[in-house]
Amino acid sequence: MEPLINLLRKRFPFFEGELLLEIEKNGIIQEIETEENLLSEGQIIKSFPIVLEGSLRIVRTNPEGHELLLYYLHPGEVCSMALTCCMGRQKSNINVIAEQKSLILRIPEEYLEKWLLHFPAWKSFIMYAYRQKFDELLDTIDSIAFLKMDQRLEKFFQNRFKATGEKIFKGKQQDIAYQLNTSREVISRLLKKMEQKQLIIISRNRIDFSALIQAE
Repeated sequence: MEPLINLLRKRFPFFEGELLLEIEKNGIIQEIETEENLLSEGQIIKSFPIVLEGSLRIVRTNPEGHELLLYYLHPGEVCSMALTCCMGRQKSNINVIAEQKSLILRIPEEYLEKWLLHFPAWKSFIMYAYRQKFDELLDTIDSIAFLKMDQRLEKFFQNRFKATGEKIFKGKQQDIAYQLNTSREVISRLLKKMEQKQLIIISRNRIDFSALIQAE
C-alpha cells in the first residue's frame, strides 16, 4: 500500500502541512471488502470515516431490513451524517456499507472540533462536506417525491456509475428493490422494459448498464 502521507497529499492537496501530519499521526487506516458494514444504526460513533479509495453507500434501513439509499461517498469525501453524530455524541442513525473494496481513514471524534479551531482548510473541508451531502440528500428526497419508479431506477444506475466508475451491477434484483424501497416484482418488470429498449443487458446476478450511461 502507498504510504499514508502520500495518499493524503494526493487526496487533500489543499490541507496545511501540519494538518496532514496530524491526520497521519492520529488517523486509523482500515481496508473493507465489498458489502462489508462499516457503521450500523444505533452504534455509538467514536470515529468517522474519510474515503481514500473505493466508495461507500449511506443507507437507512427499516425493521424488515430494507435499505433506502441516501447517497454515496467517493474518494476524498467524508460522511456529513456521521460527522453530525460525532459532534453531538449521538448514536448512528445510518448504515455505512462498502459499495466496492475500499480504503478508509478513520478519524477519532476528539480531533474533529480540535482541528476545526486550528486549521482553516479543515474547517472549509467539513463545511463543504455538510453542504455537498445535504444537497445530495435533498436530491434523493426529490427523486422519491417527484420521480416515477422507472426514472428512479435509471438514476440508481447513473449514480452508481458516478460513485464507482463501474457499468456492471453485480447482485440480485432484490438488492436494487431494497435500496429503492420497492418490491422485486416492480424492479423486475422495469428492468425488462429497460432491456427491451436496449439500455441494459440482464444475466444471472449481473446487469450491464453500459448502454444507459452512453445514452446520457
